[in-house]
Amino acid sequence: MSSEQQPIASTRGSFREVPYMGVIWVVHEAHKRGFYNGHPDWSNLGQGQPEVGEMAGAPPRLMDVALQPGDHAYGPLGGTDELRQLIAEHYNRLYRQGKSSKYTRDNVSVASGGRLALTRVVAALADGALGYQVPDYTAYEDLIGYHAHRLRPVLLTGREENGFRVPATELEQSVRDNGVRAFIYSNPCNPTGNVISGGELERYCAIGRDNACSMIHDEFYSHFIYSADGGPGSGPVSAAAYVDDVEQDPQIIIDGLTKSFRYPGWRCGWALGPREMIEAINRSSSAIDGGPSRIVQRAALEVLQPARAEQETTALRQVFARKRGIMLRMLAEMGIEPALAPQGTFYVWACIANLPRGLNDADDFFFRAIDKKVMTVPGRFFNVDPRHERDSEHPYKHWVRFSFGPPEDNMVMGLTRLQEMLREG
Repeated sequence: MSSEQQPIASTRGSFREVPYMGVIWVVHEAHKRGFYNGHPDWSNLGQGQPEVGEMAGAPPRLMDVALQPGDHAYGPLGGTDELRQLIAEHYNRLYRQGKSSKYTRDNVSVASGGRLALTRVVAALADGALGYQVPDYTAYEDLIGYHAHRLRPVLLTGREENGFRVPATELEQSVRDNGVRAFIYSNPCNPTGNVISGGELERYCAIGRDNACSMIHDEFYSHFIYSADGGPGSGPVSAAAYVDDVEQDPQIIIDGLTKSFRYPGWRCGWALGPREMIEAINRSSSAIDGGPSRIVQRAALEVLQPARAEQETTALRQVFARKRGIMLRMLAEMGIEPALAPQGTFYVWACIANLPRGLNDADDFFFRAIDKKVMTVPGRFFNVDPRHERDSEHPYKHWVRFSFGPPEDNMVMGLTRLQEMLREG
């Protein structure tokens, strides 16, 4: 073996080079410069979590949990009966009023966070074509990539003229032309803030039903909904409203306490769907994680009590609608505009192409902003590419995801610093 062929020594040993996910990379770079969560002189406009403190109109934050003796033992792979039934009732109350087909605890699988719920679902999918869209949630890249030897990724590209949405007509054509057996997407969409709702969401569900295609609706931002005039929406959006038969319709819904209930540190997520699919998901968890924490599940029972849940999510839409308006106005003053004002989430997916040279590339913008102690997320992270087979030139070099997840005063501090950065040139 020549010297050129010798393996390079590495402290990783047999470990591969694992890339950072978008937001994690942002935080890693900020840590190098002194950032820590809660640092008063930093503004994290890249953060993927909502503000977690006391909030106007919301119930007080839960700070204690009273355990029962059984909570110290291993729990069921899919979660406790009590929590699963409460989640089923939550969906029936919001989306299944007047429908003969209702969810029960057998239609629910609880997991330690949304990414774990998604991991379980993808692990349980049969071999075949899995559709996905771009731009979309950064974690899908590795989530799908881990199974790329048996799941054939099929790309659907959201176009700017459609606000980066994938119209139902294009989804249906791809499902039929490519034999897509499952489709995964975030709705409301991270990063674009777009929402598939009403008749379009009903059509998405029908496409799955008519083509035996398992639709994986990642609905973690389901309660962050805004009206056409930018005010708080009247309520959440979910595919659960368009399911014909909860046992026959191939619709898997993913959500949890992380975003809409503002408890990201609890790591409590769930999957909702036909009991046969839920059983497969639970079986996949036996080798992946072994089941969710009983302590967190005990605490979650209080969060999902109907009156408390309604108060929290109503206040959420009011507070975040206000922050959305402030962010859109301040970005517009900088010449930064979204393709479409966000209808959901707490993100603005905006173009910086018209900024001066040296600031109109998302990575350059990121490093200039981080010198001001302001964090953003470059658009390249949302160009999901499970097999890493596309050209290095990515389509989102002029796009940035801005988060209005932080408290209002901290968000305004960050946006003000960006305005100062642009004035400096």
